Amino acid sequence: MKFNSFLAGAVITAAAGLASATDAEACSMIAYSGPDSLHIVGRSLDWKTPIPTNLYVYPRGMDKVSSPEPDAIRWTSRYGAIYAVGYDGGVTEGMNEKGLVVNSLFCKGTVYENTDTKGRSPMSLSVFVAWLLDQNATTQEAVDVIRRHDFSISGATFDSGTAPTLHWAITDAAGHTAVVEFDHGTINIFDADSLPVLTNDPVYPKMLAINEYWTKIGGADMLPGTVKSPDRFVRAAYFLRHVEKTGNADLGLSICRSLLMNVSVPYQYEVETEPNVSSTQWRSFANNRDLRYYFDIATNPGMFYVDLGKLQLQPGAPVLKLDTSKSTDWVGCANGHLRQSAPFSPMY
Repeated sequence: MKFNSFLAGAVITAAAGLASATDAEACSMIAYSGPDSLHIVGRSLDWKTPIPTNLYVYPRGMDKVSSPEPDAIRWTSRYGAIYAVGYDGGVTEGMNEKGLVVNSLFCKGTVYENTDTKGRSPMSLSVFVAWLLDQNATTQEAVDVIRRHDFSISGATFDSGTAPTLHWAITDAAGHTAVVEFDHGTINIFDADSLPVLTNDPVYPKMLAINEYWTKIGGADMLPGTVKSPDRFVRAAYFLRHVEKTGNADLGLSICRSLLMNVSVPYQYEVETEPNVSSTQWRSFANNRDLRYYFDIATNPGMFYVDLGKLQLQPGAPVLKLDTSKSTDWVGCANGHLRQSAPFSPMY
C-alpha cells in the first residue's frame, strides 16, 4: 500500500530494546485475518484501576467539533459508528458501518507537538478516533486525512494526572492495517499488513526489530513470557502466524480471543518492583466483515456484542448508549440493551 514508511531507518539492537523497554499501561492489539474476507481486530485495555467504559452508537449526519476553541475543526459524520467511551468522556476505539476500526493504545514515547504544529486547529484526543471513523471508509482514507496534519493534537489528563500519550492502529474491512505514531510533532505512519500487532513501548519499528530477534530463536522452543510490552508483542506475533485461518466468524472470534488472552495481564496481577503494571480490564473484538463489535469485561462471566448492521444509523436517528455497568449477566447480542441517550460530553 502507498503509505509504506521508513522502517529501514529504525536501526537498533534487539538486546538493547529488550533491556530498556518497560511499560506501565499495558494494552495489546491483534488483527486476525482468514479466508472469505473475515477480519477480526482484537484489543485489550489494561490499566492499574478500572476505567468505566460505555458503548455509544452514533448515526450519520451529526455535526461535531474537535475542540471548544473558535478555530476548531468542524465536520458532519458521513458514517454511523460504535464508540467505546472511557469515563463517558473520550473515545478509546470504535468501528464504523463500513468496517473501519481504530484502536488507541498507550505509548509513553509519544510527543504530539513541536513549534510548527502549535498554531494549527486544535484536535482533542477525546474525539480524535470519532473524527477518523466519522469520515473514512478505509485505512488509506484515514491515513490521507492524518497525513494532512492540519491539526494540533492534545488531550486532558485523567486518573489523577495521567497524560494521554497514544499511538493508533487502523484496520479496514479489507484487512489493511496502519500504525500511526507521533514523534515530537512529526507523524510516522507504518504499513502493518505483514504484522498487524501493536502493544505499547517502544515505537513500532523498534518493536519489529525486537520481534525479528525472537523470530530467529524460534517460538516453538522459547518465547518471552512477561507482561512487558515487547514480550506481549512477540507472543502475539508468533501465535498470530501459527493459528488456523478460517472464514467462519464464530471460530475466528474464538481464535482471536484466545490470542488476546495469551497477551492479557491477569486480573489483579501485581509486581512489587513495578507498581504500575496494569491488569486487563476489558477486551474488544471488532468483526469488520459482519459489523459485530464484541465486548469482554474481565469481571463478567460472559461476553456480549452489538450488531451494528441491524441498527438504524440514518441521519436523524437517535444516539444509543449501552451502559456496561449493567452487563454482568449479558451474553450474546446486546442490541436490546441499547437505550436512547444524549451524546457523551467530550473531556476536551
